[in-house]
Amino acid sequence: MHCQPLNLSELIQQQDAEPPLKLIEQHINPAYAKVLKVLGYDVRYTRGEAQYLWDDQDNRYLDCLSGFGVFGVGRNHPVVRDAIKQTMDLNLPNLPKFGPSRTSGLLAAKLIDIAPGNLDTVYFCNSGAEGCETAIKYARAATGKNRILYCKKAYHGLTLGALSINGGTEFREGFGDLLVDTDAIDFNDVEALERELAKGDVAGFIFEPIQGKGVRIATQDFADAAATLCKKYKATLIADEVQTGLGRTGKMFAVEHFNLEPDVLVLSKALSGGHIPIGAVLSKRDIHNKVFSSLDRCVVHSTTFGQNDLAMVAGFATIHVLQNEKIVENAEAMGEKLMAGLNKLTEKYDMFKAVRGKGLMIALEFGPPKSLKLKVGWKLLHKVDQGLFPQAILIPLLKDHHILAQVAGHNMDVVKLLPSLVINEQDVNYLIQAFDQVIGACHKFPGPAWEVGKRLTQQALKKKNIQPTTTPSPITKA
Repeated sequence: MHCQPLNLSELIQQQDAEPPLKLIEQHINPAYAKVLKVLGYDVRYTRGEAQYLWDDQDNRYLDCLSGFGVFGVGRNHPVVRDAIKQTMDLNLPNLPKFGPSRTSGLLAAKLIDIAPGNLDTVYFCNSGAEGCETAIKYARAATGKNRILYCKKAYHGLTLGALSINGGTEFREGFGDLLVDTDAIDFNDVEALERELAKGDVAGFIFEPIQGKGVRIATQDFADAAATLCKKYKATLIADEVQTGLGRTGKMFAVEHFNLEPDVLVLSKALSGGHIPIGAVLSKRDIHNKVFSSLDRCVVHSTTFGQNDLAMVAGFATIHVLQNEKIVENAEAMGEKLMAGLNKLTEKYDMFKAVRGKGLMIALEFGPPKSLKLKVGWKLLHKVDQGLFPQAILIPLLKDHHILAQVAGHNMDVVKLLPSLVINEQDVNYLIQAFDQVIGACHKFPGPAWEVGKRLTQQALKKKNIQPTTTPSPITKA
């Protein structure tokens, strides 16, 4: 006999009667809750659809964070939702484990069909970090070598192995010794890449074609060298496309911009349409066979939920939507339009230095002003916290224009835009107008934007458990 069903709507209404962050503050992450309050990000969102969020006052927000890139096809896409509902209604024999899955083969075949190069096997997991952990093991098994090479400022996840190849020291501090035999080179440094690979002990080189931190784009020379040198020195070339994959950069995969064919490709984030945790590691057959090298090693690398039906069907439906609704093409067109409009603002404003990106993965970089008056405010903010200035852009953007965005990385004067790939021309025009107003306000000293900086400075200095150097960190995770 079953118990009474949950009334989820009632439970949420009961929680809504309490302060927005009460339970998070009590039971999940008090420091995170406090930072959200300081920054003014403690908005009570009540629903989401496509590229938008709504709060409890029914204000609509343009989401340019998209769950760190999870909602590529938009929030609650009806086709993906329907596929998940169908899965539940079919009562599939989910996760028999010692027995075949009814759905994982469908998604694997679909991924291989759209994958670049000769990738022809798929391993399913639950996240990008888990996928990068898998890639480390694959490279070591395939080559018989240990050392993993990665790039400075890279982000590959926060589990122990992924953290060992994470270029952000702010994430590594305080967790003791990490994996040995990992080394970092400067992004786009061909000479350093060859110098390390020539030592002959590198199992794999992992890199993001476009780095999430700062939205730094690989040069064609670097991509070409990675392919040539990894082959020459028998190292596994691993493309981390956790954030850049599945249309984000205006192509299905970012490596396509460089005509690059990796040995291993890691996917996650947008793959399930934002509904179910999923990761996928695509690899060449010979690498896969080195890992699963015999019958008694057929599950030598595995994960409990890796082929669950909900994730598999959501992934299949998401790719179906990407292909049939021309969402990748929209990302390319809207990205070009948005960057063109923002580039015009760099000619207008002293502190707005550059726009870069591909598709709808875009960075807005700011720098020191020439005006003596503005220099006072700039130096004051950077003296307190090297990453504080972008909040003078982002907080008014959220409060006054209802646009949610993020800082592009720790101690960077860079704002990052990562909207859902379904944004339209009206959204793009609105973004350009909003940035025009907010950046313009930053060029008036004293002015409202600098008041934001002043308030954050005071808060940072007052809160002993929220140091100035960590104020922006929750918005720079991925």
